[in-house]
Amino acid sequence: MKPTEPKKILCIHDLSGMGRCSLAVILPVLSVMGCQPVALPTVVLSTHTGGLGTPARLDGAAYGLAALEHYRELGVEFDCIYTGYLGGEEQVALAEKAFDLWPAARKVVDPVMGDNGKAYSTVTSALIDRMRGLCRRADLILPNATEAALLLEREPQTDTFDDASAQALADELLTLAPSAVVTGLALGKYIGCAGSGRERFVIKKLHISRSFPGTGDLYGAVLIGSLIQGNALSAAADNAAEFVSLAIQQTPADQDTRYGVWFEPLLPRLCPVSWSD
Repeated sequence: MKPTEPKKILCIHDLSGMGRCSLAVILPVLSVMGCQPVALPTVVLSTHTGGLGTPARLDGAAYGLAALEHYRELGVEFDCIYTGYLGGEEQVALAEKAFDLWPAARKVVDPVMGDNGKAYSTVTSALIDRMRGLCRRADLILPNATEAALLLEREPQTDTFDDASAQALADELLTLAPSAVVTGLALGKYIGCAGSGRERFVIKKLHISRSFPGTGDLYGAVLIGSLIQGNALSAAADNAAEFVSLAIQQTPADQDTRYGVWFEPLLPRLCPVSWSD
């Protein structure tokens, strides 16, 4: 039987040259899961911004618009558009342009704006408004608890959630998008996510007291790859949570957390059966 053409996923994210995050994580994960990721860097950074000093920076907005036009001229059809870090309103406009050019694509927005109860220093009220508008055009949004609060125009909650409050937060996001998964929820001795849409669920994994950059990107990539493979949203969210948990456990305790989790040895777990026959 002739193999089917891999699903094309347009990945509109930053590219950090060092540190396992953003496109450096997303591209190998989606590739091994049987997809064809197409990278569209919003900004190129020498390192991520989490504790490695001030990175060298190259803005990619002008390149991004030219790249979108090139893909359109080539007649490329994207099955999914996955957006992540957008460093300003001009980059949100880049994502909006992609949505306009490929209206039939599944649209997944990770509204990267903050964490641990605080917005990032570069996030303005105008950017939050634009991100909220982008979420309204999405089929699925993947905010963490801080970003969910910002989207809902409330103060971020730093207290521990219970299952009911986690589910309620995800439910409220349905005013913005048909489906939502809220990640990074503190659920007592567990860390987890809650989803809403056609499915309502709370998924919990044992909390591991180490924090790494890029785990949100890793989570999003595995979730999207699982959806493309045909899994329901709840199963995809569970697959993603399990993979991130294993990657954190795989990373040696003496590893500098700034360089991200050692996910690479676990990539064979994501390979679809049809690829390994």
